[in-house]
Formats: sequence, structure tokens, C-alpha cells
Amino acid sequence: MELIILSKQLSRAKRVSFSPYWLVAGVVAFLSMLITAFLAGGYYSLEYSTNAVAMMYQEAKLAQHQELDQQRAIVNEAKQEAQNNLDALAARLSKLQGHIMRLDALGARLATMANLDDIDFSASEPLGMGGPEPVYPEKSLGVSDFIEQLERLSDELADRNDKLTAMESMLMDNDLQDRTLPEGTPVEGGWISSLFGWRTDPISGKRAFHEGVDFAGKSKTYVTAVAAGIVTWSEKRSGYGKLVEINHGNGYVTRYAHNKDNLVVVGDKVEKGQPIAVIGSTGRSTGTHVHFEVTLNGKHVDPKKYISVN
Repeated sequence: MELIILSKQLSRAKRVSFSPYWLVAGVVAFLSMLITAFLAGGYYSLEYSTNAVAMMYQEAKLAQHQELDQQRAIVNEAKQEAQNNLDALAARLSKLQGHIMRLDALGARLATMANLDDIDFSASEPLGMGGPEPVYPEKSLGVSDFIEQLERLSDELADRNDKLTAMESMLMDNDLQDRTLPEGTPVEGGWISSLFGWRTDPISGKRAFHEGVDFAGKSKTYVTAVAAGIVTWSEKRSGYGKLVEINHGNGYVTRYAHNKDNLVVVGDKVEKGQPIAVIGSTGRSTGTHVHFEVTLNGKHVDPKKYISVN
């Protein structure tokens, strides 16, 4: 095969001759170079693509972890907020339980003081409540609404507690007054043998002022206190024989005279209806009876104003 080369530098055409073998070898070499270049480019492209995909995967993985961390933080924050709300609700519930326990105890005391034994303040039986189906759609309470209602209920319970405490104080005052105000008779089954006021003295026969009421009774009968108080005298006194004197406060003092035996001593606290002596006839007396006196602020008053007599 002959190849003609034309050029301006050459004065004439140059002829190059080569055999077909070299031509095939050259084509093969050229094709080999092309294939090698193609494979090298493909390998480079594959390596680049692989690295790019790996980098993208790492970036996606990192972004996913960051997103998961953010979501986890949000969930933990929500859980913490829910726990804080639950703790707040538990604290409020504990306070309400304390209020309810105090109200139960206070209500039980008031029921006892008012003799309302048929009222049960315990939680053994559920309270009766009910009604028809709601007309409007029902809606669940939110946490803030629930806490607001707890606060309102707590305020209402505190208000009820103050009012019930005031009622208890009033009832206690009334109960104390009932127990310390002279009322009743000093001898059960006894009868009046002499009234308060002017009379003919049974011993001297002269007109004299009687400063008490005489209750006659059977021997061995107990003399009882007509009100609660503190014993301020328990021994013999001129004319009275064996005398018991009780101070009831608020200016009231009662005296029980002519006893056979005194059952209390000075300083004893006695309750209304408690036996304090045995009926007798000691001192200036004509027979078994109790000379009963009531003084108010140091002045003798008619016991009939304070005592129910038969």
C-alpha cells in the first residue's frame, strides 16, 4: 500500500509505502488505545459516581440522624412537660385530698355536735348523681382547663372549710353554754320543799330570806351537778353542813349543802349530771334534803330562773 503526502514545504509529493500488515497493526493499536481510553474513562466515571453516591448516602444518613435527634428531643420535651403537668396535678390532688379529709372530719364533728347521726361523711357510699344524656356534644378537658377547675374546686373547698369552722366554733360555744349554764335539778326524783325568797324559818320560826331552793329526797340519793365546772369548795361550812361549791364560769356559782358525804374535792372538774355528793342532813337542817343556791356575779338569784323544777 502506498500513501502520498502533500505539503507546501515539499516541492513535490512524497510517497510512503507500507505493507498491509503494518496497516492492520496500526488500526489495532489505534482501536486498543480508544478502548483503553474508554475503559479508563468508564472506570473513572464509576469511581466518581460511587464516591458521589457514598457521600450523598453519608450526608443523607447524617441528616436523618439529626432529624431523629430533633424528633427525640421534641418527644423528650413533650414527655417532660407531660410529667411536669402530671406532677402539678398530683400536687393539686394531694392538697384537695387533704381539704376533703379535713372537711370530712369537721363534718363528722358537726354532725355529732348537732346530733345528726344519720349523716354519713365517709366515702364508703358513692354520692348520688346523674341525669339524661347531654344534648350538646361532649368535649374532653384540656390540661389547662383541668388545672383551672382544680384551682376553683380548691378555693371552694377552702371557703367551705372556713365556714364550717366558724359553724363549729358557734356550736362549740353553744354546747359550752349548754353544759355550763345551770339547768335541771340537783336531785333526781327529789321534790321542792322550800322556795327561794321570804319564808318562816323552819328552825327559828322567824321571818327570814331563803337564798336557795330546798330539794327533799330519799337517803342515799346522789346529788348531781346541774352544769359543768370546777369545784371551789368541798367541806363543812357554818350553817351549810357539808357543802360543795362549783364555779361554772361567766359569773355563775352553784352550791349544794347539807350533804351526808362529798364525792369531789377542790380543783376537780365536773360535768353536767355528774354525782358530786350523797344527800344528807348535816348542818342547820331539819331533814334529808339539798339546799341549792345559784349566784350570778356574787349575787343570789332565784334558781327557778335557770332550773327546771317539778
